Amino acid sequence: MKKLILLLIVVGSITQAQAQKKLMAKDVPTAVKDAFSKAYQMEKDIDWCKDGNNYEAEYDSKKGDMAAIYSADGQLVSTEMDISIADLPSGVMEYLLKNHKDHKVKEASKTTNVDGTITYETEVQGMDLIFDSNGKYLKSKKA
Repeated sequence: MKKLILLLIVVGSITQAQAQKKLMAKDVPTAVKDAFSKAYQMEKDIDWCKDGNNYEAEYDSKKGDMAAIYSADGQLVSTEMDISIADLPSGVMEYLLKNHKDHKVKEASKTTNVDGTITYETEVQGMDLIFDSNGKYLKSKKA
């Protein structure tokens, strides 16, 4: 019985920790919401979450799943778009075949920073692998 109670507490804590990433629109700074609304007037079904010190607006568009990331003062930091694995640069595919040939790539995305820098991200085995615009591996982080 004690093990069951402990298990329920652990599961509840994990669920609570994950839920804290999502935000209600009222918890997003007005400057962020205003900047997003001005840039993306047609988008209505927005999911907000906090990513470090930044705020991320996730939404569906005709292009697929998208996100716009803003600093707390409403400055656009970057945009992110889900892409198909086939759309990754060849360097990414070469790296994955060499280093993760026995693992499935769960998803892929393309991030464009406000300065125009493009990076690609793939999720493999619970890790996000980050690549530059040419497909050169940069770093990994926990998904």
